[in-house]
Amino acid sequence: MVNIGNGWDALLKDEFQKDYYLELRKFLKFEYSHYRVYPDMFDIFNALKLCDYGDVKAVLLGQDPYHGAGQAEGLCFSVKDGVEKPPSLKNIFKEYTADLGYPEPASGSLRGWAESGVLLLNTALTVREGQPNSHSGKGWEIFTDRVIELLNERERPMVFILWGRNARSKKALITSPRHLVLEAAHPSPLSASSGFFGCRHFSKTNEFLKSAGLEPVDWKL
Repeated sequence: MVNIGNGWDALLKDEFQKDYYLELRKFLKFEYSHYRVYPDMFDIFNALKLCDYGDVKAVLLGQDPYHGAGQAEGLCFSVKDGVEKPPSLKNIFKEYTADLGYPEPASGSLRGWAESGVLLLNTALTVREGQPNSHSGKGWEIFTDRVIELLNERERPMVFILWGRNARSKKALITSPRHLVLEAAHPSPLSASSGFFGCRHFSKTNEFLKSAGLEPVDWKL
């Protein structure tokens, strides 16, 4: 079955045996053998592989992977090195520069954030090429909701960053007063000017972590 290679394996072991997940697996087997599906099957769980349960400082929720060739790398909003930055990511970097004063990164890969404790989690972890949301409603949301619930249960505080309606709908799963929830509009060009720009979520995340006596995220890419 799935081997993530860190503390998530024990926490999600039962989840991988549940009927919904076994059905999802069958669906994915068919999709990967009949269509182009992103990300590469070996990258599906990159968000969890790069950010162990105990290391999570912040959770950034996306919807589903990029559906263009060569873009998705298993981390929400992130694209592989050398791939043109999609519009939402360009807006994320605009806010990053305005908030933190760092120059815009040359690469659109956010692996550095994942390695610094940011869980870059999509609510659906796969997508068929050219068909956004094509793997939504197939079981991934049950799985990723469980990931959010497990994080909510953790005693050490973290920050949940929810951009846009889809991400904000997960707020109901975050019930522990230990954690901070930050909400804003989606960074898409359609909505970024309606409350995403100026949200300062990067610096607010670190202010909260420091106030809790924890190491801040190293946002610099």
